Amino acid sequence: MSTGSGADSAPAPNSHDDTVSDDATATAPGTAPAVAAGPAATPRTGTFSSLRIRNYRLFATGQMVSNTGTWMQRIAQDWLVLSLTGSSTAVGITTALQFLPMLLFGLYGGVIADRFAKRKLLLFTQTAMGVTGLALAALTLSGQVQVWHVYLVAFVLGLVTVVDNPSRQAFVSEMVGQDELRNAVSLNSANFQSARLIGPAVAGVLITAFGSGWAFLLNGLSFIAPLTGLLMMRTAELHKVDRVPRSKGQLREGLRYVSGRPDLIWPIVLVGFIGTFGFNFPIWLTAFVHHVYHQGAGTYSLFNGLMAAGSLIGALLAARRANSRLRLVVGAAILFGTLEIAAALAPSFWIFAALLVLIGTVGLTINVTANSSIQMATDPAMRGRVMSLFMMVFVGGTPLGAPLVGWITDSFGPRIGFMAGGVVSLAAALLIGLFLARVGGLRLKVDLRRGHRHLAFVPRAAPDAHSAERKLTPAA
Repeated sequence: MSTGSGADSAPAPNSHDDTVSDDATATAPGTAPAVAAGPAATPRTGTFSSLRIRNYRLFATGQMVSNTGTWMQRIAQDWLVLSLTGSSTAVGITTALQFLPMLLFGLYGGVIADRFAKRKLLLFTQTAMGVTGLALAALTLSGQVQVWHVYLVAFVLGLVTVVDNPSRQAFVSEMVGQDELRNAVSLNSANFQSARLIGPAVAGVLITAFGSGWAFLLNGLSFIAPLTGLLMMRTAELHKVDRVPRSKGQLREGLRYVSGRPDLIWPIVLVGFIGTFGFNFPIWLTAFVHHVYHQGAGTYSLFNGLMAAGSLIGALLAARRANSRLRLVVGAAILFGTLEIAAALAPSFWIFAALLVLIGTVGLTINVTANSSIQMATDPAMRGRVMSLFMMVFVGGTPLGAPLVGWITDSFGPRIGFMAGGVVSLAAALLIGLFLARVGGLRLKVDLRRGHRHLAFVPRAAPDAHSAERKLTPAA
């Protein structure tokens, strides 16, 4: 595992051509490190190579079961709130409350993850998540549930997630080591998206036949699987990471570390915009099902399943990818915003459904590529704090974006609401991409000849000695 300062452990470009073509990877002498590239030494070992490691197999199996339950609860929770209130804004408030703790306390969760043994933290957080599911099941099945109960459970679940997310993200490297980290991060996403295919389908059947309460009950019970996997792990086989002792200023230290690393801060800024405005799918999909297509919970489950199928494709493609480049993150973000705008304008049900598959694939590509490149470039002692910042802006921005997007959707209709998210995502990707190209001394080259790359970022032509001398003469 890397023990460098972070800059030294950041992945290096595969070649000069790769460096030149990446967004802002070329920097002037004396400036910050290059902005993101994949490690040349990492071998392509297969799509499922990290599953050869026993501890990671146990972890992945447990997460598959609990992730399925989590998706069941998400679908049931959104539909329950819509049934109780009839309001997309209320769905947005529920989503916001679930992610508000990440916005408020996310960085402190990273400090906790760096200080304590991550396996023990996960035993606590996974137990607490199971309890929240059982509590909501008891309220719903007893017929006592009110919308404020759902709000409260969502907020408590968000508090637990503050510690669970960075601990789970950073624990992956302890199970598989640095060589398999990129593959394991991609398989984690594939795991989550596979569960997203199963969970909504099961939830749709349960909600239609028996009501939301049974979905909440199964979710609470599903956390037995990850807890069993964590208890069965061979701790001697975990890759040792020195825990950070308690001291003052650790939060500021993490922020300073990220602020001085353009290969970390710009992916975080970009996914922050996309997570805040472009990932409000519970609001948009419930609104499209209810107000545009006039369907029920089964169609909502279908839409989520289609997005999950696309996301699973994106995750498996990412698992085969040998490197993670910022160029790919920016390009995928541009395509993501464009696809959301197209879906908002889709003239028919099945065109809308097909576009959801593509949106899922591209959205997952953004998430996995940014996640893996950040983890690979981060010092292990800082990984918990860096990943908590990543999750804080990606997930924690939802409390800011969800109520606004929900209001736009209620006031102007689902199509305008969906389009607004796509426009913001597209604008953010274009602006950050152009800024990175300018900072890196790059320009966009268009070449329409056959056999040549049609679009590429290349270095700006350096001025000759005479022109440089002429520019300096007035200053003298």
